[in-house]
Amino acid sequence: MSTNDPFEITRQRFDLPPDVIYLDGNSLGALPKGVAERVGQAITREWGAELIGAWNTSGWVDMPRRVGDRVGRLIGAPAGTVVMGDTLSIKVYQALASALELRPDRRVVLSDSGNFPTDLYMAQGLIASLDRGHELRVLEPEAVEAAIDESVAVLMLTEVDYRTGRLHDMKRLTEKAHAAGALVIWDLAHSAGAIPVDVSGAEADFAVGCSYKYLNGGPGAPAFIYVAPHLGETVRPALSGWFGHDAPFAFEPTYRPADGAERMRVGTPPVLALAALDAALDAWEGVDMAALRRRSMELGELFIARVEAGCPELELASPRDPARRGSQVSFRFADGYAVMQALIAEKVIGDFRAPDIMRFGFTPLYLSEGGVERGAAILVDVMRSRRWDQPRFRQRSRVT
Repeated sequence: MSTNDPFEITRQRFDLPPDVIYLDGNSLGALPKGVAERVGQAITREWGAELIGAWNTSGWVDMPRRVGDRVGRLIGAPAGTVVMGDTLSIKVYQALASALELRPDRRVVLSDSGNFPTDLYMAQGLIASLDRGHELRVLEPEAVEAAIDESVAVLMLTEVDYRTGRLHDMKRLTEKAHAAGALVIWDLAHSAGAIPVDVSGAEADFAVGCSYKYLNGGPGAPAFIYVAPHLGETVRPALSGWFGHDAPFAFEPTYRPADGAERMRVGTPPVLALAALDAALDAWEGVDMAALRRRSMELGELFIARVEAGCPELELASPRDPARRGSQVSFRFADGYAVMQALIAEKVIGDFRAPDIMRFGFTPLYLSEGGVERGAAILVDVMRSRRWDQPRFRQRSRVT
């Protein structure tokens, strides 16, 4: 193993086509080895042979908490404070509804324009359903801190901007919100597995996130929710499903919440998806998050330097300081969609976000310096030759 690259061993834990340069782990992580076998085992040996008994004999019923603890270790959460299940949108709704109930005398939900749209949509829908005069106040990211005051019930932010990679200061903003009496919800969709996260140290109240990006859980992998220990016995879940009941199989007619974060479970857990995620998390064995962060910044800096030297027409959309961005780099270009399709045709895979953002993710677990160099060189060549300027590359697909 190379002494210069501590992640050479982790790259051997993934199944990637050998001719592909994958720069889209910020949208869908690569397939770790062992996932297919683990899911196959869950299908044939557990479901197939054990049938319904597998809920007990194979521990299906406890998977949301057990896998949640594994995710929790990557975000600085104590055991028992993270549970898996449902989608990120559902977990945002749960966290926000619970937080608003804990601040009944306040009406402002403060967020920013860099928040992922589903978070804002869920807030809009919840506010309309409550019909109690709540307001969703959406500001530019730089204006959020100054707007935190005693009118704010909940500060709801995505730590890493999904478009530009701009990084919020979780600890500072949480401290300011708490000083003003507000609760804080952090969306870690672009943080978990990408950068060091410490929800305990930052004293976050709630955190939510998906597991199909940097955690490599696969398409549609279940989301997670973190509930701070001091809220675990007081928070009331708005979606009070039977698996969030203290005794689901007592079949009582009235809801009685389980202890702590377990009460944020809703319906029957997605066992096959959890089996895939459980196996995928094995790729994190022995990984030092601080070392991963250093490496991702190095790869991002290398990519920026090569692209800016060869493509002056591209505008860096991400913060230039690597300490102020997550594990992605974005460039603006009016015809960015066509450029990205041309790159994908040459097996350099990133993605596009309207109206003009080309995104490139840097995941040291399976991305090497050589891959970044080659990817940047191909982008430069595509731009200089204008190979992107073809009708077939302008044809929009439903997923960009």
